[in-house]
Amino acid sequence: MGQFSIWHWLIVAAVFVLFFGAKRMPDAARGLGRSLRIFKSEVSQMQNEGSSSAPAAQPAPQQLPSPQPAHPVAQPQAQPESKSL
Repeated sequence: MGQFSIWHWLIVAAVFVLFFGAKRMPDAARGLGRSLRIFKSEVSQMQNEGSSSAPAAQPAPQQLPSPQPAHPVAQPQAQPESKSL
């Protein structure tokens, strides 16, 4: 059930011929080939740009937290607010 048999492919091909006609099929295939070629070149260009900018885009090294004093300074605690009715 999820596989196409030869009959399925023949029906799909017949539908394409009916929609586009036999004269337009070579032009459609040529246009599809050009589109795929352009898409492939754009993807490879994006990959090249990504790999060349990767070293420059590395995050800055994390700074270590400042050392805390051995005896912490007492900080005043906030008083809970009382609700007025």
